[in-house]
Amino acid sequence: MHLMMFESAESGQGAARLGLLAGDAVIDLCQADAHLPRDLGALIAAGPAALATVAAAAARAPAAAKRPLAAVRPALPIPAPAKCICVGLNYALHAKEGGHPIPTYPSFFLRVATSLVAAKAPVVRPRASEQLDYECELAVVIGKAGRHIAAARALEHVFGYTLFNDVSVRDFQRKTTQWTPGKNFDATGPTGPVVVTADALPPGASGLDIMTRVNGETMQRSNTSDMIFSVAEIVALLSEFMTLQPGDLIATGTPSGVAHARTPPPWLRPGDVVEVEIERIGVLSNPIIAEA
Repeated sequence: MHLMMFESAESGQGAARLGLLAGDAVIDLCQADAHLPRDLGALIAAGPAALATVAAAAARAPAAAKRPLAAVRPALPIPAPAKCICVGLNYALHAKEGGHPIPTYPSFFLRVATSLVAAKAPVVRPRASEQLDYECELAVVIGKAGRHIAAARALEHVFGYTLFNDVSVRDFQRKTTQWTPGKNFDATGPTGPVVVTADALPPGASGLDIMTRVNGETMQRSNTSDMIFSVAEIVALLSEFMTLQPGDLIATGTPSGVAHARTPPPWLRPGDVVEVEIERIGVLSNPIIAEA
């Protein structure tokens, strides 16, 4: 099941609605059945049985509930997640291109909600730096709370998967050993547009092609099976020290091919369009603009 939050001319900007993708259309689930949860967070909280209700409502949705996908604006799947946790250096070749040893424990860091931005919305290159870099990533959406989760049971806590672009301001990332500044500039974390439920993908979303394109040119290409730490391992390790909650996002790291490892570095510039694509999930596209 491919779900998304969207805005339309009817809903108005800032009034996001829950939708289900059906080919090149999106079904407005609120219009299909007024009793359904009105956003993705509420749907996750309603539990697995709610997905069957969504499928049934979509199957009988009237024509008036269907809108062309090209005519709607994607919204953030989870607008203000309680936690957005990122994994650094989770592909061996990416660790090597940055001069890092292959990790034996994940490099975890956090992103704040103000850094996140929806698909198709502009990514802002800050006035403070020109070193804006792309990073395609698979992101996990937690569906069930847990602490001290065994790796063997970890995927039971995953609701689904989405796309993430961990756009990084490299010189600020390297000011100290802590990556927080370079990873948290406003409007530098594109997320979405769809969340694909876990039952529609291979376990742990493994074995899927993942890539980044800038202005149509492929800059990164790998496969999620190349991750050093699998989704199940990441969930289990995080739950050793924090309680994971429904709606939490976990970005699982990027493969090699980032701009900072190239000579000269092809930093993202205003006017560029950057796309992240993961097989069977979709495409996350965003333009780059300069900070006003």
